[in-house]
Amino acid sequence: MAFGVTREELNEWKHNVARGDIAYLTHYWLDPRFPGAKTVTKVGCSDLSRLTSWCREHGLDPKYIHHRSPFPHFDLIGPKQREILRKEGLWSQLERFKLASPPERKST
Repeated sequence: MAFGVTREELNEWKHNVARGDIAYLTHYWLDPRFPGAKTVTKVGCSDLSRLTSWCREHGLDPKYIHHRSPFPHFDLIGPKQREILRKEGLWSQLERFKLASPPERKST
């Protein structure tokens, strides 16, 4: 269950994933397997070849892609989550979910 996102944001992510775009959705999340994690970023794309390439470009193992039709995705958690959100310039998600420390934040 996604907490901290609106239905509109979720629907936009689903639309972009279904269209074959790489789409990012960060939300609050708790899982006892990851006790320090409070958020997850779902990187989705219905084009599995494109999502696999995205994983490899970011040094991630595509075997961890969740093949959940119609919204296949890769879950980003922890330091790699922050690294990739910074690399992709997704400052609003970093700031909104308090994933960027003050020195890392983009100047406006």
